[in-house]
Amino acid sequence: MENVEWTAWFDAPEYEFARQVLQRSIATLYLVAFLSSRNQFPALLGERGLLPVPEYLEWFNRLGRPSLFRWRYSDRLLRTVCWSGMAVAATLMAGLPQLGPPWVPLLAFLTLWLLYMSIVNVGQTFYGFGWEMLLLEAGFTVAFLGSDQTPPPRPILILLVWLVFRLEFGAGLIKIRGGQEWRDLTALYYHHETQPMPGPLSRQAHLLPKAWHRLEVLGNHFAQLVVPFFLFAPQPLASAAAGIVIFTQLWLVASGNFAWLNWMAIILAFAAVSDPVAHAVFPAIPLDWNAPASAAGAAAGASAGSQAPVPWLVVVLVATVLLVVLSYRPIENLFSHHQLMNASFNRWQLVNTYGAFGTVTKRRIEIVVEGTLDAEPGDDADWREYGFKGKPGDVRRIPRQYAPYHLRLDWLMWFLPLRTVHEEWFYAFLAKLLAADRPTLRLLRHDPFDGERPHWVRASSYLYRFSTRAEFRATGQRWIRTPLSVAIPPSRLPPGA
Repeated sequence: MENVEWTAWFDAPEYEFARQVLQRSIATLYLVAFLSSRNQFPALLGERGLLPVPEYLEWFNRLGRPSLFRWRYSDRLLRTVCWSGMAVAATLMAGLPQLGPPWVPLLAFLTLWLLYMSIVNVGQTFYGFGWEMLLLEAGFTVAFLGSDQTPPPRPILILLVWLVFRLEFGAGLIKIRGGQEWRDLTALYYHHETQPMPGPLSRQAHLLPKAWHRLEVLGNHFAQLVVPFFLFAPQPLASAAAGIVIFTQLWLVASGNFAWLNWMAIILAFAAVSDPVAHAVFPAIPLDWNAPASAAGAAAGASAGSQAPVPWLVVVLVATVLLVVLSYRPIENLFSHHQLMNASFNRWQLVNTYGAFGTVTKRRIEIVVEGTLDAEPGDDADWREYGFKGKPGDVRRIPRQYAPYHLRLDWLMWFLPLRTVHEEWFYAFLAKLLAADRPTLRLLRHDPFDGERPHWVRASSYLYRFSTRAEFRATGQRWIRTPLSVAIPPSRLPPGA
């Protein structure tokens, strides 16, 4: 009798829709992440990249980070890892491993986790983003959600809610403890304009009345500091809280490009959405997800209503205990006056701490890269601007929507004026432009020299701001830019290079 009561609590068949969303959607984000790496990693970090991994591996072992590349790296091996990850992710998106016993999707997700961790741990600054560790932690945790043959395990669903709680509440605390602009409700006066990579609607969002921006900040504080606690409440309160998280994250998706960060928050919020609530909101969602369509179907195998086998219960409980124990440091960090933002406390990047935009940049400074074919690099030379895919450049161009795809070079360009332009990777990037390196040029939207080598390149800083409606009508420009200074003076390759 006690065993029946225990399994009745352990099993959560009323969260089958949540499991389907979590498994398939997180697998989709893994596919996007592997695709992003397949397309960009060789040029950025490959054998002839800006920060070559083979050179990094010479002292990598001292870091103690797990990676398939710690013994040997090659671009061919990297592409094999990416294609393998995309293939496994595609099967999970289609729900094929979930048709078998629970250890099949478990192994599939752990494979994604290990393969992508191998990339992240040698990715250096180009993979130093909070959503990388978020994807790793989410992939590891959903691995224990089981398959269609077993009910969703309640402890894992709770841990996924705990993950979205840390993501949202941590971000809320870092803002309250950060810049004054979050406390005086003026942060959104600037954020839409100065965010790393604006989207097609960012200018319209920026031009909304200031009263609306203050309401945005209040809504953000409510969604990140109050709502997360209700994710642990009984139904339907938990589902309502999840709905608020989803709504606010969709607004962030519409108004900017933050790779898969916002999409991950949306997906994780479904861990708190029960089947009855989902069915009430969208009647097309079946209330009994795994009900067999016929007697033959009922005889063919177990459904999510059957009890989980004891060995699987043991595996889930071991994973639960591990993640609970590892939660100590993130909890301690949440209550610390020196709260860390986007930090991992173990080499496996599990149960991390998250947060973003503790302060908001008030001015947008862009680094513009130009080259010339002229022999002398004077101001009267024919300087032509390189175009980036996502980073603002052409003042008439509408910013594109790329998220959840991650443009790593464009993101690092945003950080240059906030830190220093004298970064090793940036000088390597300028050298690649001088050599008209084809893999590097493929990272760009526009090469003004059509593959020909420029004689000189330089980097200048500009102040960018969104044009007002009147300025746009008069000039057709979406950005107004003002030159500030030459950040890196004209440079060329040494003779014979």
